[in-house]
Amino acid sequence: MSKIALWSISVAVAGFLFGFDTAVISGADQPIQNLWQTSPLFHGMFIMSSALWGTVLGALAGNYPCDKFGRKPTLVLIGLLYLVSALGSALATDPYTFAIMRFIGGVGVGISSIAVPAYISEIAPAKYRGRLVALYQFQIVFGILIAFLSNYLISGMSDFDWRIMLGIEALPALVYFLLILKAPESPRWLILHGNNVDRANQVLIELGEKNAQIIVNAIQTEHEQHKNEALFSKIYQFPIILAFLLAAFNQLSGINFIIYYAPRVFELAGLDASSSLLSTAGIGMVNLVFTMLGIFLIDKVGRRTLLLIGSIGYITSLAVVSWAFSSGAGGIIIVFFVFSFIASHAIGQGAVIWVFIAEIFPNSVRSKGQSLGSGTHWVFAALITLLMPFVLQQFSASSVFSFFAFMMILQLIFVLRLMPETKGKSLEDLSFLVINNREG
Repeated sequence: MSKIALWSISVAVAGFLFGFDTAVISGADQPIQNLWQTSPLFHGMFIMSSALWGTVLGALAGNYPCDKFGRKPTLVLIGLLYLVSALGSALATDPYTFAIMRFIGGVGVGISSIAVPAYISEIAPAKYRGRLVALYQFQIVFGILIAFLSNYLISGMSDFDWRIMLGIEALPALVYFLLILKAPESPRWLILHGNNVDRANQVLIELGEKNAQIIVNAIQTEHEQHKNEALFSKIYQFPIILAFLLAAFNQLSGINFIIYYAPRVFELAGLDASSSLLSTAGIGMVNLVFTMLGIFLIDKVGRRTLLLIGSIGYITSLAVVSWAFSSGAGGIIIVFFVFSFIASHAIGQGAVIWVFIAEIFPNSVRSKGQSLGSGTHWVFAALITLLMPFVLQQFSASSVFSFFAFMMILQLIFVLRLMPETKGKSLEDLSFLVINNREG
């Protein structure tokens, strides 16, 4: 497990940058709007959601470099995009330049949500695959926590503290770039796209796989069965439905609304600005702790069970927050149940989404399936982030949280009626089971 763990952790650092980049903007949200005097709609569309539209592009197009050039070169590209974005957004002198730099970072986030889960799932043995792919999610929430803490510590240091908040991301981006240079290429990509069976076999042996030749044979057999089929062939209808619905529900929970606008939510609940930022850091800590629990459980109880637990937690916490806002019950109740919401997300959708989508498509269309799921995720994330400043002007916070609670009731029905269990099975076995809509 040592080399598999080493490369999984190294590659998953892209998740840290993903999380940091996603959350760091919350500290710059209101200072930037005040500095450039932008309208709520402009602020939502160009400032807050520009990275997310980049993420949509990266997610929808990221399968091309993954398949054409390989998982590793794509992972190197991600590091460069993060580095340019961090430095560029910190130095931006107008809202348009700022939006472009954030867009570039978003492209890196989008591509990483395809390349990292695909890469780790393709090097990991079945019994450890869930927790190794979930390292990506752990790094995401660790990055979110560090971003929130960093924002809290930097806030008030200077008149341009938001620039420091954003620019500091260049340091972990550089570390990730140096780490990834030594990672091997995915053995499954080497067979399917690089036509290099010998090197794939060698990589599997280097990773400690005792039955390397058996795995190579299984990859080749599965590829022969599906090599001429496009992603939107009828045969892939079921995994497409699974990926689309899981990704859509991930954002219809309201998670990015909370991550991006947590200080505003807590100020609406009656907390002052400093307490809001500190409570936001608490969100990051809860997210990290329960993500660790999800990673511990994912290969033990399975993906479906975790999503059931998370769905019930979502519904309960969102309903209580909605009630608390409508009744004026107080900030403490709202903070507690927002934390409960984050815990529900971390142990459920947070731990499961990238693992599950990486598992349910055959090797030949995995990156394309990842692109579909990730693209769906980020389109919904961008729309929610873009519209929220406007929505919060038109509707009460209670109504917003009620909407998210209803969406999570629909997610619970999806999990109970459609979602299969994928733990403990090889990628090639899952290809057969999911395509034929069978339980393993």
